[in-house]
Amino acid sequence: MPSADRSAEPAFGELQRCFAAHLRAPDQCAAPPSVEDRRMGIYRELIYNNIESFISGGFPVLRSLYADEPWHRMVRDFVRCHASRSPYFLQISEEFLHYLQNERGHREEDPAFLLELAHYEWVELALDVSGEEFPVGLACSGDVLASIPVVSPLVWSLSYRFPVHRIGPAYQPPEPPQSPTFLLVYRDRADEVGFMEANGVTARLLQLAGEGEHCGRQLLETLAAEMRHPDTAALLEFGRELLERLLRLDILAGLKV
Repeated sequence: MPSADRSAEPAFGELQRCFAAHLRAPDQCAAPPSVEDRRMGIYRELIYNNIESFISGGFPVLRSLYADEPWHRMVRDFVRCHASRSPYFLQISEEFLHYLQNERGHREEDPAFLLELAHYEWVELALDVSGEEFPVGLACSGDVLASIPVVSPLVWSLSYRFPVHRIGPAYQPPEPPQSPTFLLVYRDRADEVGFMEANGVTARLLQLAGEGEHCGRQLLETLAAEMRHPDTAALLEFGRELLERLLRLDILAGLKV
């Protein structure tokens, strides 16, 4: 059996590098001279259009805030500059978020809330495809004060400077408001992703619930002590209603009796 012609390997490797460089930056890197431009054009459109389609679908609000020219300029810069760590299309949105956070830098055309809005939209997609599952053996109803509330693994407690859940073409605040925005983004048992506008107290309550096995009453009493709340009984009643709401929304996965 004849041996392979290893002299062709360096030439083929150089062809691959030239081919890939052109696809990433067709305006800066020439195409391989041995490949017909009509054929290269098919690859150029296929690669870019697929990537741009995934990014537009993953960040629909962000896309709506940019005119076509600056949007495509940003996506092409991502394709040209970012070295993706994953080959999977489902993770293109996460790679784009890394590009925005670590490589893009400040551009005059970018809104002040760009990074926070992009993160919020990515969280929705990440939860939608998450492989986490609700724990079994928990009660879906009961006395939330006497039982141990278990936080769902499919809820993210988030804090932003900007009200990212309200941003769109008609509302683009140039400066953050004085108070931060707290959001709970979650996926319920019907696999629907939703969000709940919260506050620092609710975020702290979920944090406490995730730190150990304490019943609802103990969690709320700890919260009352931290807040130096003057009326613990009133806080317990408010907290009971809040815990019941979180349970109905599947933000709490259930109760451990």
